[in-house]
Amino acid sequence: MARVPLLDEHASPDVAALIAKIRDARGGRLLNLYRLLLHNPAVAAAWLEFNNAVRYQTELDESARELAILRVAILNGADYILRIHGSRYAGKAGLTQEQLAALPAWRDSALFSRSERALLAYVDAMTRDVEVPDDVFNGLRGHFSERQVVELTVLIGAYNMHTRVLKALRVDPEPASGENN
Repeated sequence: MARVPLLDEHASPDVAALIAKIRDARGGRLLNLYRLLLHNPAVAAAWLEFNNAVRYQTELDESARELAILRVAILNGADYILRIHGSRYAGKAGLTQEQLAALPAWRDSALFSRSERALLAYVDAMTRDVEVPDDVFNGLRGHFSERQVVELTVLIGAYNMHTRVLKALRVDPEPASGENN
């Protein structure tokens, strides 16, 4: 259960337009994360805009984006993000069930390409150590443009922020399709 109550979407007519915008951007859903963030509508609105920019306004392909997001979630133990991205986005991005199962121990798996391995090493360094060794950074640059390196770095940082907010405030994932609330 969340440490801060999730707001009922009908509690304040002042945020109806923002809720509609969030629902529109999230496939008609008002995720628990946004129900929490609506305690401060300006933060909720900024979070939505920033999240959309780092996910959808980049040159990163969907597979790279989802690998990075899922790996951050694994490292930080964020079931909320694992559940949503594993079920809704990973397959659409071209990740296989075998890759998802191997992702926690990716270094031991042959299921990831050289560019994916460079990306995952970068995610691990940024998330676990913050400081990225030169060899890890140089390995990434061999597969991604300068713009993509910046985009990937910001995406990883954003999802580290996501996971930390979700974990600190103990926000529960939404029920999967077919589950009761």
